[in-house]
Amino acid sequence: MFGKYFYNESMRRMTIAFGQIFNNIQIKRKDSSGTTVQSIQVPLAYAPKEKFLVRLDQQPDLANREFAITLPRMGFEITGIEYDGSRKLSRMQKYKTVKTSADGKVLNYNYTPVPYNISYNLYSFTATAEGGLQIIEQILPFFQPDYTVTVNAIPELDIKRDVPIVLNNVNYEDSYNGDFSARRAVVYTLGFTAKTYLFGPANTQKVIKETQADIYSNTDVNSKARETRIITVPNPTSADADDDFGFTTTITAHTDGKKYNPDTDTDE
Repeated sequence: MFGKYFYNESMRRMTIAFGQIFNNIQIKRKDSSGTTVQSIQVPLAYAPKEKFLVRLDQQPDLANREFAITLPRMGFEITGIEYDGSRKLSRMQKYKTVKTSADGKVLNYNYTPVPYNISYNLYSFTATAEGGLQIIEQILPFFQPDYTVTVNAIPELDIKRDVPIVLNNVNYEDSYNGDFSARRAVVYTLGFTAKTYLFGPANTQKVIKETQADIYSNTDVNSKARETRIITVPNPTSADADDDFGFTTTITAHTDGKKYNPDTDTDE
């Protein structure tokens, strides 16, 4: 669209990080004496709510485990993406790092990312109310109302960002309609907002090791000779863009009547 293809996988990484928060939820079933008889790790998948509900409604034979979907189960999906102007930063700020390539060391950089809110819905499906409460109680105490995760936004630039994930609401639904042939599913829907940032295309340039500026007393630089030359180099000269370094500036007056030829890199 804008002449340069790029894909930083920012939203993909954010979605993976969101899912990993809920990847170790368990349900324990106990007998009348309070002894744990079964411990189940709740499966988690990226899928819309309707997919699970339709699968529950289309059981050909509730007694046939080969066709029945197993509960408990959890799913999540992206429900919206919205620009957040309240978190906007200066556009001119740079994130940069020096990498070694076949052409030597180069500077990789990216400009300030754009703030976006990604909305997620997390769904909990259980066959009993007790199972649903176990899942919800393992989640809610950690969101007050947000929980922060660290996302490796752009590994090539070593950019990591802390992203707060805010819990907005919790909704409850019991799909049991009273029919003996119907399969009950207790559904909790949790709405979240991830306050993340999206980066544009990364840029690469070689490290500048020296600058030269010629000063003229006449505006016609094509015919008049330079009178003063200012050369600036890093101190130390071996410094890279991500080092802590200073500058050495040399100012030289010239009376030889020559001017600089950029094609030959000499004074003529």
